[in-house]
Amino acid sequence: MRFRVGLGYDVHPFGTEEPLVLGGVHIDGAARLAGHSDGDAIAHAVSDALLGAAGLPDLGTLYPATDEQWRGADSLALLREVATKVAQDRWWVGNVDIVVAAEEPKLAPHIEAMAKNVAEALNPAREPMGERIVVSIKPKRGEGLGAIGRSEGVAVWAIALLGR
Repeated sequence: MRFRVGLGYDVHPFGTEEPLVLGGVHIDGAARLAGHSDGDAIAHAVSDALLGAAGLPDLGTLYPATDEQWRGADSLALLREVATKVAQDRWWVGNVDIVVAAEEPKLAPHIEAMAKNVAEALNPAREPMGERIVVSIKPKRGEGLGAIGRSEGVAVWAIALLGR
């Protein structure tokens, strides 16, 4: 059996539109993250973690912001496509661990739904006859430091374990 680990990172400033989308969850009353797609930084970081572990091109290469077909794209749907590419390369996802740094809004009430959405999007790369994919999401605050601490945006780190 072979294993690989990938690390993904994404950061977006807040835009002017609502709602915020993280892990496929729409959070009303919070500004959406600025970006070419829907700005779902969780989906973007997880995608890059998977792609890196599998040795595939990064998210920006596969779905470039310069291509109008990806404007406003559903990032969770793109994550499902990435999981399909990983599975086609004969890798399966063991687990994904995610850290979301945001001063606001409070994310704790949404963590369970976000983790469920991410796990469902990863289902194409679930180990055949294997257990469910474990997705852990931990919200953190910037404690007033830097752009995150000033509530200017959201940063996300994700690490993924792939097996074959």
